[in-house]
Amino acid sequence: MRRSGPRVSWILGAFVGLLLVVYQYFPLGLAGRLSGPGNPSRGELTIAAAADLRGAMDEIIRAYEARTGIRVMASYGSSGQLAQQIENGAPFDVFLSADWGYIERLRRGGHTVPGTERLYARGRLALVVAPNFSKGLRSLSDLQDPALRYLAIANPDHAPYGRAARQVLERAGLWEALQSKIVLGENILQAFQFVRTGQADAGLVALALALPSDLEWALIPLEFHEPIDQGLAVLRRASHESLARDFTEFILSVQGQEILRRYGFEDSSSIGR
Repeated sequence: MRRSGPRVSWILGAFVGLLLVVYQYFPLGLAGRLSGPGNPSRGELTIAAAADLRGAMDEIIRAYEARTGIRVMASYGSSGQLAQQIENGAPFDVFLSADWGYIERLRRGGHTVPGTERLYARGRLALVVAPNFSKGLRSLSDLQDPALRYLAIANPDHAPYGRAARQVLERAGLWEALQSKIVLGENILQAFQFVRTGQADAGLVALALALPSDLEWALIPLEFHEPIDQGLAVLRRASHESLARDFTEFILSVQGQEILRRYGFEDSSSIGR
């Protein structure tokens, strides 16, 4: 029994030495797995996402981080402004646009990884009413009510939902009549905030923002505007292309699409291009 002590010590010493060698020369293999949920050794993803995705994407990110341990940082804004930032060299890994046209523009400009351009959802537009507005608004014709002071929409020049809102008002014959009452948000999230805080009496905003809120809203029929087909792509400047590809596949997976449906988006499988 007395002779077993040194032998056990030698074995333990050798094992500890082996662990130190593995840790030194294979930090991403062993240390990456030991670092826990944050897993900083595997890096993080930075995505640019259209503002209509704020609620849905926050939930998708939480689910993805829980599954992979990869940290995902999101910047939200209008699709047009985000596309311009990417063209100017912004270091995003993934772009999720509310308009397929901006994905095409970036693809033609060589800013996307070929083959990663995909449709992920179709958005819907809703008429939403401020909590302190006494009049009920159930249809577009109600926007002619003299009690309506301000109507919020996103800027049509660079926000896809703003462009759709303008189409709706034009086809309803209300665009010119409501010019003095229209207030523009830089993106659809800001336009929604105008309504939620009572700075505007009503707004034409993304259903994805209206649906989880406690505000009164009504869905705008599809025939009033062109389809809001939303696309994504992995970007050429991606620091972690393989992780970026994995994240986009998660969005297109059953779990990712289910989250988007809960926020009022139509499933990507039903969209043809």
